[in-house]
Amino acid sequence: MTKVIPASELIINPDGSIYHLNLKPEFLASTVITVGDPERVAKITKYFDHVEIKVAKREFVTHTGTYKGKRLTVMSTGMGTDNIEIFMTELDALVNIDLQSRRVKQDHTSLEIIRVGTSGSMSENIPAGSLLASEYGIGLDTLMQYYTAEYGSCEIAIAEAVQKAIGLGFRPYCFKGSSLLMERLMKGEVIKGNTVTCPGFFGPQGREVRLKPAIPDIIERLSKVSVEGVELTNFEMETAGYYAMGNMLGHKMLSLNAIVANRITQEFVADADEVMERLILHTLDNI
Repeated sequence: MTKVIPASELIINPDGSIYHLNLKPEFLASTVITVGDPERVAKITKYFDHVEIKVAKREFVTHTGTYKGKRLTVMSTGMGTDNIEIFMTELDALVNIDLQSRRVKQDHTSLEIIRVGTSGSMSENIPAGSLLASEYGIGLDTLMQYYTAEYGSCEIAIAEAVQKAIGLGFRPYCFKGSSLLMERLMKGEVIKGNTVTCPGFFGPQGREVRLKPAIPDIIERLSKVSVEGVELTNFEMETAGYYAMGNMLGHKMLSLNAIVANRITQEFVADADEVMERLILHTLDNI
């Protein structure tokens, strides 16, 4: 029998819901669409046949309902891989831990999780307005310094090349997304890319407002990385955290990106909402 997880390690609210997400297992569908912006949840569920559940706590907003007869959950996470670590751990607990006995269930449940978010391009060949599915996620943050995981040889090679390119004092982490979800969702205008996850929006992405970044040409350096045919195409703030946690916890994970800016050509789309709307409809129709 598995050990009991102490109350201090997995916090359950008095009503039986999990601490941060404020959800009970029955609130969750087996396919989950995630977004960063809490206001984007309703922009997706407005297309649902009906919404059966609405829950909100902090930046975590959840709607569960059906789209063309398929039960789906849409959830917001806020920004950054620190939020993703909380989100993925509690989401996994909802399906793989008995919250009453606090024991891991014998039968593992694997969720399908699709991130729908904005991103910037670091390639002249990927203009603003493109839609992109992430094959690999490379994390420049320190999340995986606190976990142990197994990496494939290609993932290690990519991480080492990125470390060398920008002179990081630690090796970044790299994980591959779900091939099954990639096959299902990379259709039509969606292109395949490889996404760098940055631990911030300004300095970590080479932007200078009042403070000077330590690596002002980080995007240019990253755009030149190529390992075994894998080239880095875009950057944002969550994908690698999703891929790392999904890999370790045994869930199918794919990140879909609305490219709203190109840092090489310095262009920004005239209507970012239109690009996101295309990505939302593509996701719903192919999920």
